[in-house]
Amino acid sequence: SVGAMDIVTFGPPHTVPDIYKDRNLHAHNPMITIMRTNKEENVRLGQRLASKLNLSRGGAVLLLPLKGVSAMDQEGEPFYGPEEDQALFDALKQNVDINRVPIIEMENHINDEVFGEAAAVILMEMIAAMMIKQ
Repeated sequence: SVGAMDIVTFGPPHTVPDIYKDRNLHAHNPMITIMRTNKEENVRLGQRLASKLNLSRGGAVLLLPLKGVSAMDQEGEPFYGPEEDQALFDALKQNVDINRVPIIEMENHINDEVFGEAAAVILMEMIAAMMIKQ
């Protein structure tokens, strides 16, 4: 899936490069500063992830949590960004070879129990299928 693809991690605030000083930054703790990815970055991230997924020789599925990709990326949180997330999802859907890697979109947040359960069921089914082939 795409967990935490909305976050770039830096060290303490003084380590954030000047070019990012005006971005959506959050002091996670005194040693970690995180930055929200923007739409352009998410397009590039989606393209890069798609290229890696397309190398799969089987046994890959991409689950997209359409209501947010991290704890910080949900309504009411500092990194809530449906447009930024949509840019990531669109780039993935445009670039993933769905004949090689099926995409499952879920109307859930990545931290929703139902999303985690679905991911676990899919993983168990894939493992069982691999065991049968052996």
